[in-house]
Amino acid sequence: MRVILVVVMACLLSGCGSIVSRTIPGQGHGNQYYPGVKWDVRDSAWRYITVLDLPFSLVFDTLLLPLDANHGPYE
Repeated sequence: MRVILVVVMACLLSGCGSIVSRTIPGQGHGNQYYPGVKWDVRDSAWRYITVLDLPFSLVFDTLLLPLDANHGPYE
């Protein structure tokens, strides 16, 4: 049961805009602040689904503001 839970959680987190924009090269699009929110509202075929992730990305990006201030733009 734990293995199934870990796999499901990994699949859910893999679509998180905040994680994708910070870890996958080219997905940050040069945004330094709130890259996950900007990734969620980008113009793509999946924009209606990624908007569901928007509140979570907003909270996560707010928590990571100190890290973003030191990191610089995400490419």
